[in-house]
Amino acid sequence: MKKLIAIAGFLILALGVLAAGCGGQKDDTKAAYKAVLKDEVIVGTEAAFAPFEYYDEKDRSLTGFDVDLIRAVAKEIGYKNCTIKHMDFDALIPAVNSDKADMVISAMTITENRKRVVLFSQPYYKSGLAFIVRKEVNDVKKFEDLQGKTIAVQEETTGAVYAEKLKDKGAVIKAYDNNDRALVELKNGKADAVVCDLPVLQYFLKNGGSAYAKLVGEPLTAEEYGIAVAKKKPEMEKAVNQALDTLKKNGTYDKIYEKWFGKGGTK
Repeated sequence: MKKLIAIAGFLILALGVLAAGCGGQKDDTKAAYKAVLKDEVIVGTEAAFAPFEYYDEKDRSLTGFDVDLIRAVAKEIGYKNCTIKHMDFDALIPAVNSDKADMVISAMTITENRKRVVLFSQPYYKSGLAFIVRKEVNDVKKFEDLQGKTIAVQEETTGAVYAEKLKDKGAVIKAYDNNDRALVELKNGKADAVVCDLPVLQYFLKNGGSAYAKLVGEPLTAEEYGIAVAKKKPEMEKAVNQALDTLKKNGTYDKIYEKWFGKGGTK
């Protein structure tokens, strides 16, 4: 009997410790949210990068995977309003560092150079660079075959940096302020290829681009996207990470992912 009482007492104590631990986790999350909470959060993005962020052709509303995700993050933290502002890509990091935006989500690859000037959330999407060429370009089977060709890229992106590898081998690099313009140059025959993120190129080909362009070779890199915040705001980084953890645990992230990319794939 004494043994049973002792065991029962131990179980009650263990459950109490477990409950306290769970409560502690919830309290930590609430504290992280409370530290950054206000009525409105301002988010910067460059809305010319379908399917991540772009304007719908029918009603010109801002839409995309990143748009849905950041709205879910904002809701989880508790912001009453989530205002997403379109900016040029090269203006996004200066915007968070000058308090013109609280955070940035724009299919932004986490790189060592960028980590020197901003804080990144945990990765929320795994991607990689690839390239497409015009359909009539038949002498390109791999990236190195683009030497001597004209390559269109978006400036200040990892695609632009990667394309520069072929500059000393005769490639002409044309950089534009957004990815849509680079793709238009390809369509108009003023570029032979476009180097960009693989999911963006796949979406482009699926939505009409395959009429005049094709994907060639294997993915060039493996990259991860993160949400950027100012270095002076580590509490914002913590809150965003807590929100992403919650969205992944409760299934919200999966629903958003499957809406834009279907089941499977690398998240």
